[in-house]
Amino acid sequence: MICIHGGGFRAGDRHGYDKLCIRLAEKGYVAVTVEYRLAPKHQFPAAIHDVKAAVRWVHANAKKYHIDPDRVGVMGGSAGGHLAQFFGVTAGVKEFEGDGGNADQSSAVTCVVNYFGPSDFTKSYGKSVDAAEVLPLWLGGNLDKKHRKHILASPLYWVTPRAAPTLCIHGTKDNYVAHEQSVWLVDKLKAADVEAELLTIEGAGHGFKDKDAETADKAMFAFFDAHLKK
Repeated sequence: MICIHGGGFRAGDRHGYDKLCIRLAEKGYVAVTVEYRLAPKHQFPAAIHDVKAAVRWVHANAKKYHIDPDRVGVMGGSAGGHLAQFFGVTAGVKEFEGDGGNADQSSAVTCVVNYFGPSDFTKSYGKSVDAAEVLPLWLGGNLDKKHRKHILASPLYWVTPRAAPTLCIHGTKDNYVAHEQSVWLVDKLKAADVEAELLTIEGAGHGFKDKDAETADKAMFAFFDAHLKK
């Protein structure tokens, strides 16, 4: 299991998921949490290159760490949810592999759990309280100046019938990533005949607490168990 932290592509670090990794290990998973280069110093697709390199590393070291390379799940929240989702829809797309090592290994994953990650950056402006601040830092300009890059960075536009099974979890009161972003993604995955689910948490914002967090995590563990455990 690979866990990818959030932080608007410009903040955060892998230790944010240390506790989750312990919980996953207690449930029988090998759990890995990764770093990636941050904006504005490092713009798209640097973060994608980094997390894909992490998956290739996992595959390359599968025997050493007793990992089944055919059963690798990925999850993340917010920006991490976006990066996790990118795995699920861009397997085999060479331009996103980068040169982070283990080029002979695949960066494909078995399934994805995406906590409130954006799917279409072209529709983030005006719907997110910080899109106008964050996205130009990561994409090198706003929607007018870097329209194509906003499309290339959006998982929604990479959905194919080969995408990985996906669970999206999203609150209806999210002011940072609108709930509709997950609706669009799940609808498009289903239209491509890809297994996809959306768990909507009524009244929840960007991040879950108490019962909402319990509900979300229970769904995540059940999804991973169904797809990764023999």
